[in-house]
Amino acid sequence: MKAIEIKPDIFWVGAIDWAIRDFHGYITPNGTTYNNYLAIDKQVTLFDTVKHEFSKTTIDSIKSLVDPSKIKNIVINHIENDHVTSLADIMVLTPDAAIYITEKGKKGLARFFDISNWNINMVKTGDTLNIGKRTLLFLETPMLHWPDSMMTYVKEDKLLISQDGFGQHFASSARFDDEFITCHSVSELDDAIKDYYANILMPFGTLIKSKVAEIQKLGLEIDMIAPDHGIIWRKDPSKIINMYLDMANGKADLRVAIIYDTMWHSTELMIVPIMQGIHDEGVDVKVIKLRVNPNSTAIKEFWKSRGCLIGSPTLNNSMFPTVADFLVYLKGLKPRNRIIGAFGSYGWGGGAVRDMYEEFKIIGLELMEPGIQSLYRPSAEDEIKCYEFGREFAKKVKAYHAQFE
Repeated sequence: MKAIEIKPDIFWVGAIDWAIRDFHGYITPNGTTYNNYLAIDKQVTLFDTVKHEFSKTTIDSIKSLVDPSKIKNIVINHIENDHVTSLADIMVLTPDAAIYITEKGKKGLARFFDISNWNINMVKTGDTLNIGKRTLLFLETPMLHWPDSMMTYVKEDKLLISQDGFGQHFASSARFDDEFITCHSVSELDDAIKDYYANILMPFGTLIKSKVAEIQKLGLEIDMIAPDHGIIWRKDPSKIINMYLDMANGKADLRVAIIYDTMWHSTELMIVPIMQGIHDEGVDVKVIKLRVNPNSTAIKEFWKSRGCLIGSPTLNNSMFPTVADFLVYLKGLKPRNRIIGAFGSYGWGGGAVRDMYEEFKIIGLELMEPGIQSLYRPSAEDEIKCYEFGREFAKKVKAYHAQFE
């Protein structure tokens, strides 16, 4: 992709990764983009770099606009590998450029590169940098989603360069929100936003709310948000801000996600009557089998739903490995404002349902207890119990959901 002007004399010089499907263990079925930006001003300024494999791509885009040696400033908003590992290649071309980064960012940068000869300038919230016609305002956003993270606001252009905040993993020829919905759809965009938030930013809802409040208190006018992944918000930046606030406040659909795995189909057979009971109470259901779906997909469906049932057969007196793996992933994301329950089958000894509830308690979710179990394949009597279990869970989900409306 060639450089694309997003504001007068400010250009996207990033890269599209159509092929990536595993992003540090988070499955990305639609690929992703690595966005970085170049401002042509009295002091030419580069915002972030790209993943090292795409170093030539960003350098070629920069060269199409200006001799890279003319770059005077490089702003590093985030030091994760997908944003900073082209920096050494760029510094070869512009060795005297001044780098602007947070204190924690500098410490991390020194673990990637020899920075002893680089001109490093540490910044904090409220610091500014004049680059000519433009003034940059730096906003630290620690743990959104790394300790070093910050955003940069370009005052004159009302542009927020938001690093990983407000992004999505989606490879597309469209660079802007209005372009995306003409060649894809609003629902695809919304789904990509929720998928990204659920798998990356779920633990940081309180921080997100405080940072949005901080931006509002500073009185910053924002008419474009340019993240480091996905599309750029030029038509309606308020959409993504409001969606983030909703998600940070735990907004969910009145729906149940059934996330399970099965060994000899006995646990799987319990799902049909459970699902029917939930449906008959007027609650929608989404079923996700773990061995045919990645954890990241299951997490997204968990996050979108107010209630969740986890199903597992008993293996070696405990949970099936894929279910245990999913719960480890879920625990790290620290979900809140969801109600959860468990079901499963067993042969000569139980344990899966018991152990799942122990994990639920550690996570701190609202519980429906007890769960339901079947000895081997569910009998006709078991199916009736499963149906009633589903109905009862749906009633509790509706009551719990009402607290957030």
